[in-house]
Amino acid sequence: MVIGDARTRILDAAEELFAGGGYEATPTAVIARLAKVPKGLIFHYFPRKIDVLVALVDERTLVEEGREVDAVPGDPARTLSKLARGLPLRASPAMRRILFREADTHGSVKERLGRLNGELIRRARFALELALPGARGDAARLEVAAATFAAVLLYQENLCQLTGHQIDPDAVAELIAHSLV
Repeated sequence: MVIGDARTRILDAAEELFAGGGYEATPTAVIARLAKVPKGLIFHYFPRKIDVLVALVDERTLVEEGREVDAVPGDPARTLSKLARGLPLRASPAMRRILFREADTHGSVKERLGRLNGELIRRARFALELALPGARGDAARLEVAAATFAAVLLYQENLCQLTGHQIDPDAVAELIAHSLV
């Protein structure tokens, strides 16, 4: 077994447990048991339990760089739909639940959630500016539309988990586009 394997199993176990019951309710012994590692190995990689949470948030939630926005001029709905489908947002539904659950009590989680949200808003606003070049003077409306779209993208798994209803990003894109024209 490769050493990196154990670290990955620890993070996988912590992700599952933190998403299910929360950080505070998850003892390191339970993480070790699920990861099938000795408890001491957790502390080899992560000196404190909080370091497990920080590593999860840092390593498993990000918006990847370097992707171009594929805007459709004159069609903000299709532009936002394409953005939602092609968005390189790396955060599993479990990680999104962890972000929203732990943001109130852990500053590093709150900060990461804020950065993810900010990046999604930035990309959505840029896509809308490309799709609606004449609307650039209406920055406040574009900002609200981008923020609404970003919120839906980030929170949709949580809402589905709570209510069982899946939010269709195409329908959200259509709704937002109608509000802008």
